[in-house]
Amino acid sequence: MEKEIERLIESLNPDERAIFPHLKEKTLDKISKSSGLDKIKTLRALQFLNNKHIVKLKASEKKIVDLADNGVVYLRSGLPERRLLDMLSKQKSADIKDIRKACKLSENEVKAAIGVLKKKTMIQLQKEKIILKASISEIRKKNLEEQLIEALPLPLGDLKPEQKLAFENLKSRKNIIQVKRKKQITARLTELGKKVMQEDLTKLKDMIETLTPEMIKTGSWKGKKFRRYDIKSPLPEISGGKRHFVNQAVEYAKKIWLEMGFKEMTSTLCQTSFWNFDALFTAQDHPVRELQDTFYIKDVKGKLPDKNILKEVKKAHESGVKESKGWQYEWREDEAKKVILRTHTTCLSAKTLARLKENKDKQGKFFAIGKCFRNETLDWSHGFEFNQTEGIVIDREANFRHLLGYLHEFFKKMGFEKIRFAPAYFPYTEPSVEISCWNEEKKLWLELGGAGIFRPEVVVPLLGEYIPVLAWGPGFDRMIMNYYQIKDLREMYKNNLTQLRKIKLWLK
Repeated sequence: MEKEIERLIESLNPDERAIFPHLKEKTLDKISKSSGLDKIKTLRALQFLNNKHIVKLKASEKKIVDLADNGVVYLRSGLPERRLLDMLSKQKSADIKDIRKACKLSENEVKAAIGVLKKKTMIQLQKEKIILKASISEIRKKNLEEQLIEALPLPLGDLKPEQKLAFENLKSRKNIIQVKRKKQITARLTELGKKVMQEDLTKLKDMIETLTPEMIKTGSWKGKKFRRYDIKSPLPEISGGKRHFVNQAVEYAKKIWLEMGFKEMTSTLCQTSFWNFDALFTAQDHPVRELQDTFYIKDVKGKLPDKNILKEVKKAHESGVKESKGWQYEWREDEAKKVILRTHTTCLSAKTLARLKENKDKQGKFFAIGKCFRNETLDWSHGFEFNQTEGIVIDREANFRHLLGYLHEFFKKMGFEKIRFAPAYFPYTEPSVEISCWNEEKKLWLELGGAGIFRPEVVVPLLGEYIPVLAWGPGFDRMIMNYYQIKDLREMYKNNLTQLRKIKLWLK
């Protein structure tokens, strides 16, 4: 046992030794004060001693009554009722309408002051006047509420009966007092600790804590004793800096598209209705354009593209292209000028096709990953702000099998093995397909988004001729949810530091 105690003593670090003579003080605050160490160092030293079974730590919580913001002001300038009393002591009566300016009180403070003094029968109301009824001695004497705010902070459990009454009166008033929860840590020496207390710790002063290059050069470490290190005690976790996991996933997906030979498309979050809807052959009376689905920028009109593109898009809507009959209505420029928060990244694909119109070689592969906004009802799988990954392939030889091949390759690289494609309808693609992945947590197929081949009504006005354009735009946030096993989409944007520190890096 003596050898065990000796080894234990040799493992004590300087902070542990510093607080050791003060352990009879018991509470963390008292030990910190008497030892001269700050509270953080004291607490850390106590935890190490607790790990070594030298002390037993006990945490308890105390409720403390203290001043809130208004209470701090009133302690300095007086409670509203005190200011009103001081005014009335000079002139015995006052018009209610004059009190606010004379006492420098807000309307609510005037009401509170009148209510308190009336309840204590110190004033009387007569029409629009206040008459003082209190005696000089009553005015001079500090009331219970004043006495309490001057005595704070106090433990809630230690309040005297008259202080409890004042506490109840002030508790219902705005921001005068507050109850704080204060954690108190108490240390108690164990039987082992009492034995260590009897030992002489001064002999540890000459022990070496750290081996420095200088000590190695001079050999001054020879013949000295090193302090024993405790390698078993748990230490605080260290969280290294890293990018937000959503940004990690976005960068990973970008890398996949770039490796597959795609070029990135970028643009602003605000777009005109023309690029977001009209260029994609979405009728101007379509429900998706309503306020219930789309966020509009109030009193702002956007700039439209050149007249040739406008003319062709107008024609596609009104009478169609090729075999299409269009939507058979009068297309309006004013509707197309409206500015919105983009509802999808497909507007970037439309802009890219328009830019390729003047190119001789009208082909290429393009992708985008970015934020979109929809006026959705918030729940576990829907949000009004979300990320989408967009892609188009312009190629005269492209077909539907190529589309499925690109999608399958991307999702496989993203780590999804169970992917399902199903026939679907989307306004600007034909044929169309819906992409779903299996969510093991919910035991259901989770829809990721749609894909298809752009309709001629989209391609011809923008590209000048019909060339097959493979297109897709699955939701990206749901992929992140599936990878990190996040049950609720809203958890991704709470910026919970505990979650961000613990969540794993995006690795495949």
